[in-house]
Amino acid sequence: MLEGLLTLAACYVGLGLTFALIFVIAGIQRVDPAARGASVGFRLLILPGAAAFWPLLLWRWWRGVVIPPTERNAHRKRAQEARK
Repeated sequence: MLEGLLTLAACYVGLGLTFALIFVIAGIQRVDPAARGASVGFRLLILPGAAAFWPLLLWRWWRGVVIPPTERNAHRKRAQEARK
């Protein structure tokens, strides 16, 4: 069973690194317009995160989501209520 879990983890990491390399080269500007023309340093900085969260980023890239979602928390809700 442990061997199966390690194989599964290795597959996840391998797919993540492969996706992350492609994503930081070609996909980041489609998901986040603010990343257009980003430096190599920035792309190297986000590489580990892209490898870790590759299913989420793949989903956003596949759907063509351009605008990052707005965070919903108590502070933002209270500020919106105060504007009304």
